[in-house]
Amino acid sequence: MYQCSRYNEQLNVSSKKIKELRMKNNLSLSGLSAKLALMGIDIPKPSLHKLEKGNRVLKDYELYGLAHVFKVPIEELLDDFISQLKDDDVV
Repeated sequence: MYQCSRYNEQLNVSSKKIKELRMKNNLSLSGLSAKLALMGIDIPKPSLHKLEKGNRVLKDYELYGLAHVFKVPIEELLDDFISQLKDDDVV
């Protein structure tokens, strides 16, 4: 069976930012799921919960969809990860 690698014990690096932006936009998990569904991106409420906990891999098209729904650049969803790389002098 394929084993996904983790970064800091998480399966995605955007989990905290996704939850932060969802709350800031006053969206429930169901509401966010519905907005994504209008774009043809199917992420059910339980899967969004797993994303926010870092227990699910975030696909590239899902990352784009989330950025579009929240009206932010994709880089904003990756800010914490990018900052950590810079702090560690990796980039």
